[in-house]
Amino acid sequence: MSRRRLRDKRILLTGASSGLGRSLAQQLAASGARLVITARREDRLDSLKREMDRTGSECHVVAGDLTVADVRQTLLDICLQSLGGVDCLINNAGIGAMGRFDTASDQRMRQIFEVNFFAMANLIRLFLPALKNGNDSLIVNIGSVLGHRAVPLKSEYTASKFAIHGFSDALRAELAAIPLGVLLVSPGTINSQFFDSAIEDTTGKKWIGSSAMQPEYVARKIIAAMVRRKHELILPASGKALVWLDRLCPSLANRVVARFGQ
Repeated sequence: MSRRRLRDKRILLTGASSGLGRSLAQQLAASGARLVITARREDRLDSLKREMDRTGSECHVVAGDLTVADVRQTLLDICLQSLGGVDCLINNAGIGAMGRFDTASDQRMRQIFEVNFFAMANLIRLFLPALKNGNDSLIVNIGSVLGHRAVPLKSEYTASKFAIHGFSDALRAELAAIPLGVLLVSPGTINSQFFDSAIEDTTGKKWIGSSAMQPEYVARKIIAAMVRRKHELILPASGKALVWLDRLCPSLANRVVARFGQ
């Protein structure tokens, strides 16, 4: 099968203000894609747009909360009006929390699912008619290695990523005849502001170690997977090892990850 071309691809990218989202925006623009980017922090989006403008890349900015239906509709309107349609939707926006489930509030679970899963699913539903009319269209859902193998102290986050995993697999099968591709990306820890902006952390733990991946590296791998028409990307090698350990010997995987909840 031929490689997917990114030049002139009309792409909506969520969670673009920092970390992986910002790196994806920069590298997609360098590939010649036409972008609409969104996040809640308008100042960071404006800074990124100014950077894009200096390189001659096309980039439109919409700041807002994806859990709000009007914001999602505005994103579709901008894509249709400014880009003439949409060929690719990259769902990168997400939040997390760290701490024991038995001492957490009900609101923590609901807030994480509203952002990580329901906003994403509702955005996809809204964009599907436009994507079906797009050029070699693709949906990219940023999940997590923790959507394959759960770990303690991130129960709500891992549950939302398991939901993204299952939803992506089902959606890929439903859309296969169109065809409309679905790529599930499952990275391990990325060196970004994700943990700094978590809605809650009651653990006192340091979450970013020396093995954390740089967002620029992850973005390159994602773009390569898009071009090569892959269905799934798991990063890094240690993440793949954890996934295979869970598949081949779940009892051992249980003992390994249980240590992190002590």
